[in-house]
Amino acid sequence: MHTRRAAVVYNPVKVPLDRARRAVQEQERVHGWGESRWYETSSDDSGRRAAEEALAGDPTVVIVAGGDGTVRTVAEAVYETGTPLALLPAGTGNLLARNLGLPLNDVEGSVAAAFTGETRGVDVAVAELEDEDGTRRTRTFLVMAGIGLDAEMAENTNALAKKRLGWMAYVAPIARSVIANQLFHLDYRVDGGRTRSAHAHTVIVGNCGTLTGNMLLIPTAKVDDGLLDVVMLRPKGRFGWAGIGTRLTLQGAAHRSRLGRRMIRLAPDLQALAYAQGRRFEAHFETPHGIELDGDSFGLVVRARITVRPGALQICIGDGGD
Repeated sequence: MHTRRAAVVYNPVKVPLDRARRAVQEQERVHGWGESRWYETSSDDSGRRAAEEALAGDPTVVIVAGGDGTVRTVAEAVYETGTPLALLPAGTGNLLARNLGLPLNDVEGSVAAAFTGETRGVDVAVAELEDEDGTRRTRTFLVMAGIGLDAEMAENTNALAKKRLGWMAYVAPIARSVIANQLFHLDYRVDGGRTRSAHAHTVIVGNCGTLTGNMLLIPTAKVDDGLLDVVMLRPKGRFGWAGIGTRLTLQGAAHRSRLGRRMIRLAPDLQALAYAQGRRFEAHFETPHGIELDGDSFGLVVRARITVRPGALQICIGDGGD
């Protein structure tokens, strides 16, 4: 018989390794699994090599211990194999775990879900990116892709600041971007619709809707609905930003209750926030712009084509997931 065995891909900078090892060993003992194999990520590939080495051992489950960037990289290697992924959140945002309703500070519970928990299929977004020189790359993401402010935050916020300050490390780049309030031009199309033009400060393509601090950016986004949700931030000066900030704060508070969610659906549209939904989003930028995927910068692009693969990744949720 095939021995059930876990593979653990971990970010050594972020993970409480001794505690994680003890939790894994306890679950091995309780459930009669073979000894887990451990694979450390490196700074030059953020986990791709470690994930491929883990998959070569034909694991029953891959436990990924790190932040959203590590999860994204490992999921990119894993999702087409059908091997389930278990999350041990250890980053600044941990947005995928938050949106799935998984515990963020429970090492033992997160590990137990890998050995005993049920799985949930989540959508995988595939981004085809084109650089100014025509070079094309294909990457995946699970949470959000961002052009504008989101990409600037990923590019300009260093790892040390995020480790020491958490989400507060993003305050300075957000403030600089809001003060500058520079809009860029793009032509975009959703599904087979007509091409439209717009000026925006930030464009987000989301598989998840909630940000750090319980801020609800995209009320209709769900990780397993087979759809992409697009939001454009296009404020006109300080009053536009004030309206965006107020709306996002209220949405974050209101979505916790059924009545609050109904109020969000009935709220009037805000001109500074434009939403769209579909299975494919294509955009061309007049000038090259930075793009981020799940918090990692991927440089400047002039075109992006993003599609969704419904339920392509199985995530272990245990008893804690929504």
